[in-house]
Amino acid sequence: MSTWLAAMRLARAVWVLSREGVIAALPRQGLSGPARTGHAIATRLARRRAEGLDSAQRMTKAIARLGPSYAKLGQFLATRPDIIGLQMALDLANLQDNMESFPTEKAKERIADSLGLPVTALFSRFDPPIAAASIAQVHPAHVRNRDGSERKVAVKVIRPGVRTRFDRDLQSFFMFARMQERYIPATRRLRPVAVAQTLAQSTRVEMDLRLEGAALSELAENTRNDPGFRVPRVDWERTGRDVLTMEWIEGIKMSDIEALRAAGHDLEKLAVNVIQSFLRHAMRDGFFHADMHPGNLFVVPNGDIVAVDLGIAGRIGIKERRFLAEILYGFIRRDYRRVAEVHFEAGYVPPHHDVEAFAQALRAVGEPIHDQSAETISMGNLLTLLFDVTDIFDMQTRPELLLLQKTMVVAEGNARMLDPQFNMWQAAEPIVGDWVRRNLGPAGLAKDTRDGVHSALRLARQLPDLAERTERFAREIEDMADNGIRLSQESINAIGKAEARESRWGRVALWVVAVAAIWLAIVS
Repeated sequence: MSTWLAAMRLARAVWVLSREGVIAALPRQGLSGPARTGHAIATRLARRRAEGLDSAQRMTKAIARLGPSYAKLGQFLATRPDIIGLQMALDLANLQDNMESFPTEKAKERIADSLGLPVTALFSRFDPPIAAASIAQVHPAHVRNRDGSERKVAVKVIRPGVRTRFDRDLQSFFMFARMQERYIPATRRLRPVAVAQTLAQSTRVEMDLRLEGAALSELAENTRNDPGFRVPRVDWERTGRDVLTMEWIEGIKMSDIEALRAAGHDLEKLAVNVIQSFLRHAMRDGFFHADMHPGNLFVVPNGDIVAVDLGIAGRIGIKERRFLAEILYGFIRRDYRRVAEVHFEAGYVPPHHDVEAFAQALRAVGEPIHDQSAETISMGNLLTLLFDVTDIFDMQTRPELLLLQKTMVVAEGNARMLDPQFNMWQAAEPIVGDWVRRNLGPAGLAKDTRDGVHSALRLARQLPDLAERTERFAREIEDMADNGIRLSQESINAIGKAEARESRWGRVALWVVAVAAIWLAIVS
């Protein structure tokens, strides 16, 4: 029964996305067979009124009809430009999923259930919501300090029933991913089922507001000495699984350019600050705010940028940071051979490809950049071309790099919104250059040597245990070679039944989707 319901929900979602023109707005380059036919049918089904809308407006209308789970799906896909195209990813990244708010009394109930105290015992004043999104909404409130004074706070409260609804809709997401992986071979490189699993995990993390509080705390610790950037302080006494209480930020949204100018802020300085802050967090700390659309960035009276809503955070290791630094420097120096070698050394491009051929393809990406003035170079265009090239050379999807690249493009968009003549490379050079000198120069070599010695010592301590495991494994392999792998009859029967059931339900799901789409077309 659950499979039938998932198929029906999937059919409805496909219908809504088709009618609102969302599928028609997706890139069709590279599609063939059933995928191309499906795209053509969805394009024909789109409402005429959708023709004059951009992709973000179309998605907004579809989300309003489909509900919060699809708003979260849209936000997640904004981190995967390799799947939906860079322009669609940027449109989704800038979506403000303004959902209908739920009653304040319901919010108070969730707070009391989560913290074990009534709202009146926690807050001296609790006001109606000022913003509602797919997972939670935000209320202004006041807290009485021990000296009798009051301070204003922002209280984020989880939407009632959102976990149950998301788990239900997740079945449809997984069904679509399995069908895509099975019937559209060209998309297997993108690992649709793994993408759905990542969505499930990241959203469950986001639905525990204690973890967002921890992310804010970590970013605050990393940036405590940084110039011009901070995040709200967390009130841990009033934070739980379903509620997050933070410092209230009195500032101007970065999207309100006229208000920033009227307040006397230096827009060119803000543009440099937003880029350098992002690069500093990503390259120095390996931990960054991954939802930096201008609605999440406030400029306070002293000119500092305060970033809110850390539901989506990115994390990259030292290997990825070195990769990023060498890529940027390689393009700047036109050393395409070195850029290609970095891709192979990192294992991102399969070794059967030719380094020289890959370097030639990268030259096609890099050379047009050097024919432009620095002020007109678009990181978005660079990444679009880079995605095309890595696709040709079977580069496996790297979610952590895609999230970093998407956030970099959004941060660049913020900077250009503040200063149309913004020079991306000039702003980035102090941060990237400092990181390269510290980590790829003599100091970096000394650090690598020290880390290598520590790793060798740890390995030496484990040698006796490793030797014992190796000996035991060798005996097991020898036993299997002599006697074969033995399965009980019960295991054999269970495997056969599982295979038959999966095949049968896969065919049923396809027919259900097809019949439902035809029925919806007839009744509409």
